Order: sequence, then structure tokens, then C-alpha cells
Amino acid sequence: MIQRIQTLYLFLSVIIMGGLSFLFYLWIDTDGAKIYALDNYLYLGLFLGSVLLSLIAIFSYKNRKFQFVLGRLNIILNFILLGVFVYQSLNLSGETNVSEKGIGMLLPIFSIVCLVLANKAIKKDEDLVKSVDRLR
Repeated sequence: MIQRIQTLYLFLSVIIMGGLSFLFYLWIDTDGAKIYALDNYLYLGLFLGSVLLSLIAIFSYKNRKFQFVLGRLNIILNFILLGVFVYQSLNLSGETNVSEKGIGMLLPIFSIVCLVLANKAIKKDEDLVKSVDRLR
């Protein structure tokens, strides 16, 4: 349902992880080449996995508990992606791979914020339905 606020938050997460990940580079190599999410299959898989989980959560609006679980799984997946980025940027050998960080490394953080807001709205809806059921 498009009129629910959590759907808008989830759709914003889809735009961030699906669309902006291809526009913004993740980092610049020491050679000066910009590295995008398309250049590495691990990053591409994690970005697309997050998009897929958000899209499934959008279309499972009738089952709020499942939608909430998908949101949490998506948050965990984004934390894993963020951890991979931190590990890559803080490589032990110094300046071998990452010369300059790009805005693309911050995309999982923005997505996590959207997903937390969506889960908060889902929880609010679930509590509202439970309170109405108690009155019957």
C-alpha cells in the first residue's frame, strides 16, 4: 500500500541502494580509476540483495510481522556491507587499494536510517491493530 509511510521509507531505501549505488563511486584506486558497485560482484550482490529484500517487504504489506523481519534482515545485510567497506578502506597494507573514499560508501548508512524508520512505522501499525483487536 503506497499510502503507508513505511512503504515510502522502503521505497527510498530501494532508490538509495539500487539507483544511487550505480551513480556514486565507492572509492578511487591509487591508479585514479573510480570503483563502482558494478566492478565487484560481492558489492553488487550485497547492494542488489538489499534492494530485493526491500522490494519483497514493500509487496508483503498484508503480513506486517514478515515485513518487520525482512526489514531487520535488510538492516543486518546493510551492516555487513558497511563492515566490508570499512575493512576494504582500512586495509592492513595501507594505500594499496583505496586512495580516496567516495560517497558510495555512505549509502548503507542512509539505507539503514530509512529501514529503521520503516520498521518503527511497521511496529506502530502492528500495535494499533493489536489494540483494536483487544477492544472487540
